[in-house]
Amino acid sequence: MKRAFRKYHRWLSLIVALPLLLTVITGMATTIEREWKLDLGVSSRILLKIHTGEIFHLEAIYPILDGLGLLGLLVTGLSMSGMFGRRRREAQN
Repeated sequence: MKRAFRKYHRWLSLIVALPLLLTVITGMATTIEREWKLDLGVSSRILLKIHTGEIFHLEAIYPILDGLGLLGLLVTGLSMSGMFGRRRREAQN
């Protein structure tokens, strides 16, 4: 079972890495630009369009895809951690 989850986790991480990285970087840059009043050379409006997927015309599904990707990584990562299997084994002894 762990081998299958590793396979899915690896496959999913390759697909989700770029959109999540883009979301994190643009979110941080927008906050830095707006709250700390630093000029990053890019307007916060463009950063928000990239952050929400509006620039790619994906604003309706981009957050959902990001969220589903993160949930998939969490499920496969936690299942590989063995955190849930140990309790079952200890209860059987």
